[in-house]
Amino acid sequence: MQKINSVLLKVALPFGLLFSMSLLVSGCDNSQSHPEVAVVQSQQPIVINCSDVWYQQVEKQLLSGDGQGHGPDLGSDEWQSVIEFKLGLRGDLTVPKRNTDAWCTFIDERLQH
Repeated sequence: MQKINSVLLKVALPFGLLFSMSLLVSGCDNSQSHPEVAVVQSQQPIVINCSDVWYQQVEKQLLSGDGQGHGPDLGSDEWQSVIEFKLGLRGDLTVPKRNTDAWCTFIDERLQH
Protein backbone atom coordinates (compact mmCIF):
# COMPACT_ATOMS: atom_id res chain seq x y z
CA MET A 1 0.00 0.00 0.00
CA GLN A 2 2.86 2.32 0.80
CA LYS A 3 4.37 1.65 -2.64
CA ILE A 4 1.09 2.58 -4.33
CA ASN A 5 0.88 5.84 -2.37
CA SER A 6 4.49 6.61 -3.25
CA VAL A 7 3.85 5.98 -6.96
CA LEU A 8 0.66 8.06 -6.87
CA LEU A 9 2.49 10.95 -5.27
CA LYS A 10 5.28 10.76 -7.85
CA VAL A 11 2.79 10.73 -10.74
CA ALA A 12 -0.17 12.72 -9.44
CA LEU A 13 1.78 15.54 -7.83
CA PRO A 14 3.51 16.71 -11.02
CA PHE A 15 0.25 16.47 -12.99
CA GLY A 16 -1.58 18.40 -10.29
CA LEU A 17 1.08 21.10 -10.34
CA LEU A 18 0.97 21.30 -14.14
CA PHE A 19 -2.82 21.54 -14.08
CA SER A 20 -2.74 24.28 -11.46
CA MET A 21 -0.07 26.20 -13.35
CA SER A 22 -2.01 25.96 -16.62
CA LEU A 23 -5.06 27.43 -14.91
CA LEU A 24 -2.95 30.23 -13.50
CA VAL A 25 -1.26 31.00 -16.81
CA SER A 26 -4.46 30.87 -18.85
CA GLY A 27 -6.10 33.22 -16.37
CA CYS A 28 -3.35 35.77 -16.95
CA ASP A 29 -3.40 35.60 -20.75
CA ASN A 30 -4.63 39.00 -21.92
CA SER A 31 -4.32 38.17 -25.59
CA GLN A 32 -7.60 36.30 -25.60
CA SER A 33 -10.86 38.12 -25.99
CA HIS A 34 -13.10 38.14 -22.94
CA PRO A 35 -16.46 39.48 -24.08
CA GLU A 36 -17.93 38.98 -20.64
CA VAL A 37 -15.66 41.69 -19.26
CA ALA A 38 -15.39 43.89 -22.34
CA VAL A 39 -16.08 47.55 -21.73
CA VAL A 40 -18.85 48.77 -23.98
CA GLN A 41 -18.28 52.29 -25.25
CA SER A 42 -21.26 53.88 -26.88
CA GLN A 43 -20.59 56.45 -29.52
CA GLN A 44 -22.96 59.25 -28.73
CA PRO A 45 -23.25 61.72 -31.59
CA ILE A 46 -22.08 65.20 -30.72
CA VAL A 47 -24.76 67.78 -31.43
CA ILE A 48 -23.64 71.35 -31.97
CA ASN A 49 -26.04 73.96 -30.70
CA CYS A 50 -26.14 76.91 -33.07
CA SER A 51 -25.05 79.99 -31.17
CA ASP A 52 -23.40 83.33 -31.76
CA VAL A 53 -20.16 81.92 -30.37
CA TRP A 54 -20.27 78.99 -32.81
CA TYR A 55 -21.06 81.32 -35.74
CA GLN A 56 -18.05 83.46 -34.81
CA GLN A 57 -15.78 80.40 -34.69
CA VAL A 58 -16.95 79.34 -38.14
CA GLU A 59 -16.49 82.87 -39.45
CA LYS A 60 -12.85 82.82 -38.27
CA GLN A 61 -12.29 79.71 -40.39
CA LEU A 62 -14.38 80.67 -43.42
CA LEU A 63 -14.69 84.39 -44.02
CA SER A 64 -18.10 85.15 -45.47
CA GLY A 65 -17.47 88.83 -46.12
CA ASP A 66 -15.45 90.71 -48.68
CA GLY A 67 -12.66 91.62 -46.25
CA GLN A 68 -13.85 95.23 -46.01
CA GLY A 69 -16.55 94.65 -43.41
CA HIS A 70 -19.29 93.84 -45.91
CA GLY A 71 -21.04 90.52 -45.71
CA PRO A 72 -24.10 88.72 -44.46
CA ASP A 73 -25.15 88.77 -40.82
CA LEU A 74 -23.67 85.86 -38.90
CA GLY A 75 -26.13 82.98 -38.64
CA SER A 76 -28.53 84.37 -41.24
CA ASP A 77 -29.82 82.25 -44.10
CA GLU A 78 -27.57 84.20 -46.48
CA TRP A 79 -24.56 83.57 -44.23
CA GLN A 80 -25.35 79.85 -44.06
CA SER A 81 -25.59 79.77 -47.85
CA VAL A 82 -22.14 81.36 -48.14
CA ILE A 83 -20.71 78.81 -45.68
CA GLU A 84 -22.20 75.95 -47.70
CA PHE A 85 -20.69 77.46 -50.87
CA LYS A 86 -17.24 77.84 -49.31
CA LEU A 87 -17.32 74.19 -48.20
CA GLY A 88 -18.44 73.03 -51.65
CA LEU A 89 -21.80 71.87 -50.32
CA ARG A 90 -24.18 74.02 -52.32
CA GLY A 91 -26.82 71.76 -53.84
CA ASP A 92 -25.71 68.75 -51.76
CA LEU A 93 -28.88 66.92 -50.73
CA THR A 94 -27.22 65.50 -47.59
CA VAL A 95 -26.95 68.96 -46.02
CA PRO A 96 -29.59 69.34 -43.29
CA LYS A 97 -32.13 72.17 -43.35
CA ARG A 98 -30.65 75.55 -42.50
CA ASN A 99 -31.36 77.25 -39.17
CA THR A 100 -31.24 73.95 -37.28
CA ASP A 101 -28.78 72.41 -34.86
CA ALA A 102 -28.47 69.55 -37.34
CA TRP A 103 -27.13 72.02 -39.91
CA CYS A 104 -24.58 73.42 -37.46
CA THR A 105 -23.51 69.91 -36.46
CA PHE A 106 -23.12 68.92 -40.12
CA ILE A 107 -21.03 72.02 -40.90
CA ASP A 108 -18.94 71.56 -37.75
CA GLU A 109 -18.13 67.98 -38.77
CA ARG A 110 -16.96 69.21 -42.19
CA LEU A 111 -14.76 71.85 -40.59
CA GLN A 112 -13.10 69.24 -38.36
CA HIS A 113 -11.93 67.18 -41.35
